[in-house]
Amino acid sequence: MVRNGRSMNVRAGVAWASTAALAGALAGCGEVGGGTVGAGGDDDVLKIGFVSTETGPSAPFGEANTYVIEAMEQWFADNPVTIDGTEHTVEIIAKDSQSSSARAGEVAAELINSDGVDLVLTSSTPDITNPVSEQCEANSVPCISTVAPWQPFAIREGDEPADLKYSYHAFWGLEDVSAVYADMWGQVDTNQKAAGLFPNDPDGQAWSANFPALTADTGVTIHDPGLYPNGTQDFSAQLSAFKGHDILVGVPIPPDFTTFWQQAGQQGYQPKIATIGKALLFPSAVEALGNAGDGLTSEVWWHPTAPFTSSLTGQTAQELADQYEADTGKQWTQPLGFAEALFEITVAAVEEAGSTEPDAITEALSTLEVSTVVGDVAWGVDDSVPPYVAKTPLVGGQWRLDEGQGEDENPYELVVVSNELAPEIPTGGEVEPLK
Repeated sequence: MVRNGRSMNVRAGVAWASTAALAGALAGCGEVGGGTVGAGGDDDVLKIGFVSTETGPSAPFGEANTYVIEAMEQWFADNPVTIDGTEHTVEIIAKDSQSSSARAGEVAAELINSDGVDLVLTSSTPDITNPVSEQCEANSVPCISTVAPWQPFAIREGDEPADLKYSYHAFWGLEDVSAVYADMWGQVDTNQKAAGLFPNDPDGQAWSANFPALTADTGVTIHDPGLYPNGTQDFSAQLSAFKGHDILVGVPIPPDFTTFWQQAGQQGYQPKIATIGKALLFPSAVEALGNAGDGLTSEVWWHPTAPFTSSLTGQTAQELADQYEADTGKQWTQPLGFAEALFEITVAAVEEAGSTEPDAITEALSTLEVSTVVGDVAWGVDDSVPPYVAKTPLVGGQWRLDEGQGEDENPYELVVVSNELAPEIPTGGEVEPLK
């Protein structure tokens, strides 16, 4: 099995970036005391909880979740899961975090204590994955999470990763995304001065703490004027500090970047390359910018051209994206693949465990290797990350405006322009400077 991801140790003091402020985000999660709860239903039913993000400012992260959950319900209706020789029907119970850390913790507790799920799945930034994980740790229930860089997921306070026993995470790290960004920046002639647009949330704290050191070897220096609160309406102070910087880097939530980029155009800030995490992952967010989204760059965690296949349905990445577009009338979106991969990992784990008991599932996860629609996922094979982290492939992409699209075509195409860390994923071109 080919293991994807980059085996790269981040320098001491950088990899274990402090995200102590995360404790505040976890406050009020309604944690319930320890001890194994849940898993209290029919012995022949596998109950899966899913904390999604359907509403609120981070809703684009959960845009494809309902589609995947419904598709998985149909799949499992015809394909029950065999655990230790016994066929199990599958029940999926999904709850909306509403883009709130407190709400994420509350609904995770409901899934565990009221709905009696056997395990909990979650995704959509550390603001959501971490409080869900906290509930699972407190109640000794397995948690499988994704769509959050592993550093802000693993580091809950201080500068060391948390000692997690029931939480298993699959995603890339800041060492990977910084390498992808640096490769894209190197394709454009710049003054190597970067402006840092980092919010005061777990992602922003981790990125601002790590990126200056992680990109220093490339010659790029990042100017960070300070963390700003999510929901900021006036970015004049940041724009004043950013003038003269050819590179823009940041990790804002989608509505905040829309506000920032509109004000950047009004105030005359025009970098040669803008590479934005989180906000530029989704077609809807780029389309909201109109023509001003043309040429913006971002990391790409999953792309239809990736040579990966679902271990459940047998669909290729391209077939999954095409089916989603045909069924919904919407353009494919990156979390689509990871939402399905969560169910692939779940089935592989319970089949390997031969049980729905929490300790058996977590024991199986600790050494699990499974090929999914987002690539090969393996725990316990990379000493550069905590044992409960499995790294996934990462490339870089640029949004290109298709000015000649027809009525039924998408206005933007996401083109892979950097595959240094995952050469198995083909590129579709090179980075073009912003016009």
